[in-house]
Amino acid sequence: MSSLPILGITMGDPSGIGPEITVKALMHEKLYSICRPVIIGDAEVMKKAAGLVGAGQIAVHPVSRVEDSCFRFGTMDVYDLNNVQTEKLKYGKVSAMSGKAAFECVKKVIELALSHEVDATVTNPLNKEAMNLAGFHYSGHTEIYAEFTGTRDYAMMLADGDLRVAHVSTHVSLRTACDRVKKDRVYRVIRLADNACRKFGIEKPRIAVAGLNPHAGENGMFGSEETEEILPAIRQAVSEGINADGPLPPDTVFSKARGGWYDIVVVMYHDQGHIPLKVLGFVYDRDAGKWNSVSGVNITLGLPIIRTSVDHGTAFDQAGKGTASELSLINAIEYAVRLTGKGPAL
Repeated sequence: MSSLPILGITMGDPSGIGPEITVKALMHEKLYSICRPVIIGDAEVMKKAAGLVGAGQIAVHPVSRVEDSCFRFGTMDVYDLNNVQTEKLKYGKVSAMSGKAAFECVKKVIELALSHEVDATVTNPLNKEAMNLAGFHYSGHTEIYAEFTGTRDYAMMLADGDLRVAHVSTHVSLRTACDRVKKDRVYRVIRLADNACRKFGIEKPRIAVAGLNPHAGENGMFGSEETEEILPAIRQAVSEGINADGPLPPDTVFSKARGGWYDIVVVMYHDQGHIPLKVLGFVYDRDAGKWNSVSGVNITLGLPIIRTSVDHGTAFDQAGKGTASELSLINAIEYAVRLTGKGPAL
């Protein structure tokens, strides 16, 4: 038991579904056979969440040091920041209080990882508007992690099963995203993607690189980025022994990757990578009027610490109902364990 990796899991925005899906995830006893989880958040918020999901039998164990956690199924260890006035907490509403609490959880879990008190970090969703209302002006988790770890060379990766994507740019306008398709950045993301796959145990990663334009530019007919920026980046990576292929037409590359041709796809902008992953992982049952599946993992590449996350937002429309799916969080926990190299084979 003591050899299992310690995972610091943030509660996310307390007005969203993060606390609820955290409780639901920790109701799966199998997680305690692969890791030692500790929640970074507010103990009272987590007690309320347990009640919402019908898990009143779970004991909430507040701690002020990770080493005081008991790591026992049926008891939820909470590194208690005591930063939410629960009598003022409103589910499904943007608030500065919740934004501040969510940010403080992320900052603390980063500190714990940098000081080696936890082996990996797993984040629940935060609300960017709420965080900015609280005075913390970041476009997302990735940028917070980059600043507080002093990382300049990083990228967002999404994964759902064997389909993986790594992004050249993320939270910027489409106009800015096009401007950021430059040889050096594309090359660096190819290297980050290759390194990530090797950490997942893939000895010889096969990397597909998507084009930016329709039909990957059609030899310059629909844009010059492929010939002037993307292809030179691929050639540089190949010259260093990386198995990279492209630029490939974005409308077919994901079908090929899902079919087993490639281990990861390097995409040029946010939606180019997010849309195929979420079409695959987010399954809505129109007849039942509910989500049957909300799966997928968000991983930040290039950091000195491990960070995985759910691949969805705060879902304010579901918050406080106890019905949100914990599947994406379980996926994120399993990926974090895998990246530490300390847990059992999954």
